[in-house]
Amino acid sequence: MDEMIMVERLRAEVPQPEADELRVEEARLMAAIADSRPVRRGFSLPRRVVVPLLAAAGTAVALAGGGIFVDGDQPKGSVVHVMPASSVEVLKRAADNAARRPELHPRPGQFMVFESVAMSTVEAIHKDSQERYLSRSRRKVWLPVEGTSVQGVIVYEKLAPRQWPGWPLPPQAREGVGVTGEPERLADFDQRPQWAHTDYASLSRLPTDPAKMYQHLFRGLGNDEQANRDAWQRVMGMLNEAYMPAAQRAALYRAAAAIPGVTTVPQAEDAAGRKGIAAAMTIKAMGVREEYIFDPRTYQYLGERTVVVDSGPLKTPVGSVLTASALLKVSVADNAPAPRR
Repeated sequence: MDEMIMVERLRAEVPQPEADELRVEEARLMAAIADSRPVRRGFSLPRRVVVPLLAAAGTAVALAGGGIFVDGDQPKGSVVHVMPASSVEVLKRAADNAARRPELHPRPGQFMVFESVAMSTVEAIHKDSQERYLSRSRRKVWLPVEGTSVQGVIVYEKLAPRQWPGWPLPPQAREGVGVTGEPERLADFDQRPQWAHTDYASLSRLPTDPAKMYQHLFRGLGNDEQANRDAWQRVMGMLNEAYMPAAQRAALYRAAAAIPGVTTVPQAEDAAGRKGIAAAMTIKAMGVREEYIFDPRTYQYLGERTVVVDSGPLKTPVGSVLTASALLKVSVADNAPAPRR
C-alpha cells in the first residue's frame, strides 16, 4: 500500500525531541536521500521542518524546528558559555532599532495574533515512486499571552504550490488550493520545559542582558558546531510567530550576533517578496544556509528562508529556496475563534 510522508514546517511550540535523538534521525534520513533506492522516510531540513509519520515503524513523531530543547535543568558539569564579541552588523542594528517601533502591551487572558505566509517542503514516498514539491500557505495563528500552543488556534489557507527544482509538480499538490480551512487547534501537546516556552509572558521574563540571553540560547548545549546550530534554531523559535518586549528583543539580537558561524547576507527575500538583509548560518551537512531576514531601513524582522548553497547533500541546484516565511502582521485580540472538534 502506498504511503505518504509530509514534511511540513510547524511552530516551535510543537514538542521537541531531545537533541541527540534528532541528530541520529537526521543522519538516518540523510543516508536515505543519498541512496538511489526507494525510501520510506522524509528528509530533514533545519529548523522549521517536521517528519510527522515514520510509516515503516507506524509511530507518530514530531521533529519540529524552531529550537532544540533538552528537558530538565542545566546538568552539572555542563559547558559554561561566555558570549564572544560579535561582528554581525545587521543583528546589532536590529538591536539598536528594537525600541523605535510602537510596542504591543498584551494582557493576561488575551491572544497574540500572527498573520504570515510560508513555503515548506513536502515529500511523498510511494512504493514505486517519489515526489517532491514546495507547499505554500497563508496562516493566521492565535496564541495565548500566557500559556502553551495547546491553547493556540490556527486558520490555514492553501496557496498555489511550486516545483521543487528539477522535479515535476504532482497533480495532488494543487488539491485544496484557495480553500480556507476551519479554525483548528494549533497543537495537541506541548512537552517543552518551562524555560523554553515562547509565549509572551515567558519571553518577557527573559534577561535583558545580552550575555545572559546568550547563555539562555545555549542552555543544555555543548561547545561545538552542532551547539551553535541548535542555538541558532532557538533564535528562530523566539522570532517566528512569537513576540517579546523590546528590551528582550534587543538582547536576543545581540546574543544571536555572537553565535559562532553567523554571517551577513546582503541581499535576501522573504516569502512575501520583500527585500531585506539577512543574518545567516550555513548548515554544511545539509548544504543549506538558514537566513533570518530584516528590513534594510528599519531593521524590523521580516521572515526567514532556507537557501541551497551546496548541491550535493539534497541534490538540488545552488540558489534554490526550499523553505521561506514572511511575518505580515502582529496584533492583540481579546479572544480566539473556537477550534473545530
